[in-house]
Amino acid sequence: MTSGARFFCADAARARGDAFTGTAPYGCVWVLIEYRRSWPANGFDGLDLDPEIKELVFSAARASRARVLLVRRPGRRRPDGSDRWAVLRHDGFGALRQQWGSWRLDQDLAQILTALQSPGERGRPPVILVCAHGVHDACCAVRGRPVGRVLSERWPDLVWECTHVGGDRFAANVIVVPDGVYYGGLDAASSITVVEEHLADRIRADHLRGFTTLYPPQQAALAAVLGRFGPAGRNDYAIVGTVRGEDGWHIRVSGGAPHGRVLDVEVRARRTPPRRLTCRGPEDGSALIYEVVSVRDG
Repeated sequence: MTSGARFFCADAARARGDAFTGTAPYGCVWVLIEYRRSWPANGFDGLDLDPEIKELVFSAARASRARVLLVRRPGRRRPDGSDRWAVLRHDGFGALRQQWGSWRLDQDLAQILTALQSPGERGRPPVILVCAHGVHDACCAVRGRPVGRVLSERWPDLVWECTHVGGDRFAANVIVVPDGVYYGGLDAASSITVVEEHLADRIRADHLRGFTTLYPPQQAALAAVLGRFGPAGRNDYAIVGTVRGEDGWHIRVSGGAPHGRVLDVEVRARRTPPRRLTCRGPEDGSALIYEVVSVRDG
């Protein structure tokens, strides 16, 4: 990069070859709030809403360990009318549940509290979120919005832009919820392939950041298995054992039909040298990298 040139964290990360495996934030519950006007840099927290309602939503979300995201449809603005909200959850037993509602007044968002305590409906199609939070990080807009447009042309009912999801330097980031699967480093062409495969229950290792139901070393182990043996369904493999040792983690992965195998995966972690990790961050930071040392039959 020449002196004085604008810094883009995603360009720098790709030039360095930053690894994104094992970078999906842990979580099983998401609160989506449609907001069609400009998004503040800090998302929902920055909205000019009734403070009591905002605190009620935040408190309920914290109690449920839910992530709150603002969403909107890519590239177009609907006419005036009610916005939507949703509570989506991966219930820990493989069931995917959703509950949707609408809001006009701030007080309508109190419905989210009840939804967080309800099981929700099964059988709904997944929601495809594309981070396009440009005021949080420029790369989320530069790389995220074109991906949102091309995906929404193909799946208009499934795709939403969303606020910050983490890992700005891996833009474009796509998250499928409530499946709980993060993908990164996407562009228009690769995003179509990745989402097509995901909707066919064929999760690929390339571009996979991880499953949000797993912790980072487990995410890295499962990605290594998918990389070696090819795409598989969301629930085709399970982590059946994780042991922390002096040098890292010993993780046992079990595969059901048609992937009937038990594999032992060794994972180690290391820190990168300090580097600039986001467009907005003025200071360098160090990232934790999870590296798979070996994959062998268990």
